[in-house]
Amino acid sequence: MKIQPLEDRVLIKPTEEKEKKLGSIIVPETAKEKPQVGVVEAVGTDEELQKNVKVGDKVIFAKYGGTEFEIDGTTYLIVQKSDLLGVLKG
Repeated sequence: MKIQPLEDRVLIKPTEEKEKKLGSIIVPETAKEKPQVGVVEAVGTDEELQKNVKVGDKVIFAKYGGTEFEIDGTTYLIVQKSDLLGVLKG
């Protein structure tokens, strides 16, 4: 299934962090923070947005921004361009 974000929105696939360990203690899934980094899967039609963000870019987004949903077992996030904080380079 292909998703095309509208206007100034971006479709992101959040990156999964590996299981956290503190010494010999494993931090449960419910205690983990929401990821704030992901890979751009699709970009809306906003021209300014398309100049700054491309499919495949790794981006940082606001912690509680966007709408999270799941398709075929994969979690995605749709955020507005105002929720994008930066593009990771290198």
